[in-house]
Amino acid sequence: MANENFDECTSFLIDDGLFVGRIARLENVLKTIINKHGYDKNVSVALTETTALAVLLANALKFEGLFTLQLQGNGPVSTIVADVTSDGKIRACANYDKEHLEKARNLRKNDGEIEATPHLLGKGTLAFTIDDGKNNYHQGVVELQGKTLEECALRYFKQSEQIETMLKLFVEIPEDEKGEWKAGGILLQRIPNMGGKNIDIADAAELKNEAEILLNSLKQEELFDKNLSLQEILYRLYHANNLVITKENTYQFHCRCSREKLLKTLRGFSENDLASMLDENSKIKAKCGFCSEEYEFTIPEILQKLN
Repeated sequence: MANENFDECTSFLIDDGLFVGRIARLENVLKTIINKHGYDKNVSVALTETTALAVLLANALKFEGLFTLQLQGNGPVSTIVADVTSDGKIRACANYDKEHLEKARNLRKNDGEIEATPHLLGKGTLAFTIDDGKNNYHQGVVELQGKTLEECALRYFKQSEQIETMLKLFVEIPEDEKGEWKAGGILLQRIPNMGGKNIDIADAAELKNEAEILLNSLKQEELFDKNLSLQEILYRLYHANNLVITKENTYQFHCRCSREKLLKTLRGFSENDLASMLDENSKIKAKCGFCSEEYEFTIPEILQKLN
């Protein structure tokens, strides 16, 4: 049974609004995602870490919409996607080549070791996309460079947004198949023109150093302690820094796929193209990459929907 203190993200301010922060941890939603896919352990680690980062970033949305974090590369793992809606719905998936992954593992002679997310993806890109649901999109893309996912994300904020950012991510891998996956993290940012206007430059630099030291003092066992709420953890870290809790969000798995959406996609193909998709039972089968739900269609059914 998932603990009630998990699957949530808390937003906060410290130092009179000089820094905006978010802290998150996930458990049950990750269990659902992992159980739907049965990925290689290395891929599952990368996916859960990416999902935790997506939650930390999506929690900044101030309108109804969708935040998507996508990693693409030329390595054994070609794609990792995690998207989070403003009302707390999460889905995530990965695409990878099992044979390529095994070859890379053998070449590196690291069987059993957990590789950092960027190593699995190789050369590629990291993209943040915000969709407000009104056909307005904002996207930022940077090269996937860094030894860890943390470094890649920090590089994005430094190059694309010019926002001072501090970030720490955690993943707890279950000891056996019945164990629970956990992932989370903490993020602090200094947003220009938001807070701390009465703090001079010298004091601001000192406060940043202090905030970063405290952020890095957070331990994995503390973040994933089922007896501690996120507010209690934040109080331990920043009670002397004018801590203010501003928002608390909870999350659950939800996939937006549907039979109707797939039918709409199939309507874009010609009848000859549809015929080439038929299996031995004269059915067109489609499987959702996010939730693994399988759908079956017949050509007459698709054409009937067209008319």
